[in-house]
Amino acid sequence: MTDKELRVVCLGDSITWGFPHGSEYSWVHMLQQQIEGEFINQGINGNTTTDMLRRFDRCVIRYAPTHVIIMGGINDVIWGDSYDRITLNLETMVKLAVKHGIKVILGTPTAVNQPSIERLVLRIRDWVKSYAREHDIAVIDFGAAFIDTNGKVRAELLLADGAHPTRAGYEALFQQIDPEVVR
Repeated sequence: MTDKELRVVCLGDSITWGFPHGSEYSWVHMLQQQIEGEFINQGINGNTTTDMLRRFDRCVIRYAPTHVIIMGGINDVIWGDSYDRITLNLETMVKLAVKHGIKVILGTPTAVNQPSIERLVLRIRDWVKSYAREHDIAVIDFGAAFIDTNGKVRAELLLADGAHPTRAGYEALFQQIDPEVVR
């Protein structure tokens, strides 16, 4: 496949979209600047994995992409959705993509600078990595951009809300992407 044939849908929440700075500051936009092909930003502020699953047909399948990058889970944790619901939603989206011949790439959720939420998000990150290993799915470890060598959240990369990246945080997210994963 040549890069020109590449069509990637990036499905997620506000962190995929680029909130609050705008989509032109998102990791999706940065990826578009580096790799020739079409990158479709389907990040919607406030989305949970349940929301993402509900819109999977119209926001992913209808574009007939070569790849889909799926990242979500933080809003689910904040809204009190169960671990089982979150992982089932992610697994269902993977299966739908595979059924339609779309190569799946999973993104780990970023960090939240609130210990009670971060503990739950860490479980989702661990599940994503484990599931991907078991099913031979590529992973972009977005969460690693926000964790220092001592396992602490890098608060300087997050806005005052403790969840959304600063512009430097979006750059750190982008640095986690190995371009070969998307080709």
